Amino acid sequence: MAGARGYIVLNLKAYSESTGKEAVRLAKLANEVALETGVKVIACVQATDLAAVASSVKIPVFAQHVDAKKPGAFTGSIVPEAVKAAGANGTLINHSERKLPLALVGETVARCKEAGILTMVCAATVEETEAVARFSPDFIAIEPPELIGSGISVSTANPDIVKNAVKAVRKVANIPVLCGAGISTGGDVGKAMQLGAAGVLLASAYVKAKEPKKLLLEMAKSA
Repeated sequence: MAGARGYIVLNLKAYSESTGKEAVRLAKLANEVALETGVKVIACVQATDLAAVASSVKIPVFAQHVDAKKPGAFTGSIVPEAVKAAGANGTLINHSERKLPLALVGETVARCKEAGILTMVCAATVEETEAVARFSPDFIAIEPPELIGSGISVSTANPDIVKNAVKAVRKVANIPVLCGAGISTGGDVGKAMQLGAAGVLLASAYVKAKEPKKLLLEMAKSA
């Protein structure tokens, strides 16, 4: 599908169904869908799975979190240079399950720029999307936390937050805005695109699907 315009970002989280060999399996299915449809698919995996997944697929692979540290004596930290060395193209920052103070979001984006990896910053509100846009990340994802994992898509339950987030970011910079939280069908993806989003971010709907490739193909038709 040469004219595909949207992103589908898959956050595999830390489910047992998306750890180790299962992370590789799900990423390979996503890679197949990207090749078959032309849709831009990104897989976000646990740090322990980055190397195995990145070496198995052609689609971009993101870490789920990095710390705003430079390489050094920081036991337990995940520095941007380390995920890049493992094969990551970028990272999520500030997901609702790994929330950061606003200033630290800015520091983390800056560190990732130094290391040469892409950044996708999550935000819970329109005001937060505008604030993080000032740090010039590569992507912003609006995700109302109350809808995450609910099965009720943000594009249906709260379409205004998507439209207003896109407008707020455009006042600051030309950064693609994705929407997440409850995205689980092709219809949800189509609605998000109609509202001005550049794509969607989803997790459990894909990880726990009985037929994840079939679901992703359905979503790709609307992206």
